[in-house]
Amino acid sequence: MEYQKIINIAVIAHVDAGKSTLVDAFLKQSHVFKDNEKVVDCIMDSNDLERERGITIYSKNCSVTYKDYKINIVDTPGHADFSSEVERIIKTVDTVILLVDSSEGPMPQTRFVLQKSLQCGLCPILVINKMDKQDARATEVIDEVYDLFLELNATDDQLDFPILYGVAREGVIRYEVEDTNEDIIPLFETIIHHTQAYPNIMDEDIQMQISALAYDDYIGRLGIGRIYKGTLKEATQYQVCNANGTSHTGKTNQVFVYKGLSRVAVPEVQCGEICMISGIPDINIGDTLCPVGKNEPMPMITIEEPTLSMNFMVNDSPFAGQTGKYVTSRNIRERLDKELEVNVGLRVEETDSTDTFKVSGRGELHLTILLEQMRREGYEIAVSRPEVILKKIDGVTCEPVEEVVIDVPTEYSGSVISSLNVRKGLLQNMEDLGTYSRLTYMVPTRGLIGFRSDFINMTHGEGTLVQRLADYEPYKGEIPQRENGALISTETGAAMTYALWNIQERGQLFIGAQTPVYEGMIIGVSAKNMDMGVNPIKNKKMTAVRSTGNDEAMKLVPPRSLTLESAIEFINDDELVEITPTDIRIRKKYLTALDRKRHMREIGKVESEEE
Repeated sequence: MEYQKIINIAVIAHVDAGKSTLVDAFLKQSHVFKDNEKVVDCIMDSNDLERERGITIYSKNCSVTYKDYKINIVDTPGHADFSSEVERIIKTVDTVILLVDSSEGPMPQTRFVLQKSLQCGLCPILVINKMDKQDARATEVIDEVYDLFLELNATDDQLDFPILYGVAREGVIRYEVEDTNEDIIPLFETIIHHTQAYPNIMDEDIQMQISALAYDDYIGRLGIGRIYKGTLKEATQYQVCNANGTSHTGKTNQVFVYKGLSRVAVPEVQCGEICMISGIPDINIGDTLCPVGKNEPMPMITIEEPTLSMNFMVNDSPFAGQTGKYVTSRNIRERLDKELEVNVGLRVEETDSTDTFKVSGRGELHLTILLEQMRREGYEIAVSRPEVILKKIDGVTCEPVEEVVIDVPTEYSGSVISSLNVRKGLLQNMEDLGTYSRLTYMVPTRGLIGFRSDFINMTHGEGTLVQRLADYEPYKGEIPQRENGALISTETGAAMTYALWNIQERGQLFIGAQTPVYEGMIIGVSAKNMDMGVNPIKNKKMTAVRSTGNDEAMKLVPPRSLTLESAIEFINDDELVEITPTDIRIRKKYLTALDRKRHMREIGKVESEEE
């Protein structure tokens, strides 16, 4: 097999810095697309949820050629919740392109992805993106990036990074701001001069580590990884080694490499290449392929521990099974097992109940994306309020603390500061950005549960909030939960305009007229700090008596729409979110008032016995 020069790169950045847009520019200028082919923006974000939300959730591969080099490109997520995707692929690349917004500068998640790259010994290439912004401040941003490198203990080689300027949306990267080229040739040239092609060690014994998994309905489970030594061939027996020392033999069926956006079957693949293999049904992330009879596993890919957990339960509401296709605990268990195969940042544990599973992830978004996918696949499920995962460090109970950077109109900053202080937040820094203020806070993860919807209301939708896990610190004490109570339906049936018109004076509704409700379902948020039982199905009594004047027109205030995230943020410990393919409802764990009283009595009894 003839040796080809290969360089693998990953595009890393804070969310919304332009990673997927830069990958689009790579593909377009490498003539991957035909002249008559319609090209969508952010073509690598192929998942429906990624397109709807405008974010990257899964890291994905593609390749381009430049001169006599093949460049494999990995597009990575920017959200800290999907950082397990970044952690495992960073080992498979030779360098990273660090994108930084010309106005915002380095953000919390920039620190995280850069830290992982520096720990792996990679020497990044810095691209100051969005240079067409009116408030671009490239010089100050470069100084901030240098400071960040120094904080992260970068080596001298890593500090000697090349700097480029660009507008990825227009497919332009330049050596200097005043240059006039209209392509990304400077970035291609920088990659091949800054990074050595993978060395030619094709004659050595094969060693390939799996860093990601995929599934194909026709050929089954697929392992994706990099070949570190030797040559991998199709239809060949290999030793599959685990990190724990055990191994077994497995036979590859087909071997694929990336060409543009497509995967192409090839008879053999050289070292340095990122490829995909089929035929080994029990392959896992971290497994190493070696020659038969040799057991040489590579160091296991380490993933940071989850910080947040939720209970996934079988939906047992009166409306259970009306729209869902998969409703049993066996269905939910099988789906979670399938997710564990590809989602390495997730943990699933059994509980005392056979109908409940404790699912732990890297953050609220990590778990809600999984729930949204399950919902779209036809699953019905009920989930509890998220709980943080506490750790014992040197005998002290510690909880996760997040660094939060908030840009908010100055007139609303007082409300935000007041709210975060109540949630045990500690103000680190405050900057003036003209009409906006930038607040940097350290807040316990517990304090941020339910804060985002309050934040949107406080800032009238004009504030932005980004967060990343900073560290574990000693437990901060009690944090107040939701101040307002809930409006709880006492009856089962269809909600009536007449009843809702009277109820809306007592709070804000989640439902409109003719919405089916059941006893124990939460239909709105109360204006008072106590739960309130209401009858939403009561209708006006019809009599033969007519009044001389016209009846008052009953106009309902538009209900507050519930998204999956807002519902999970809203609930308290004694409430659940019911998720079905068509509806998202909030309910009490115990549906009848009698059951709720009995439960409160039992809790009081247990607490008194403990005292």
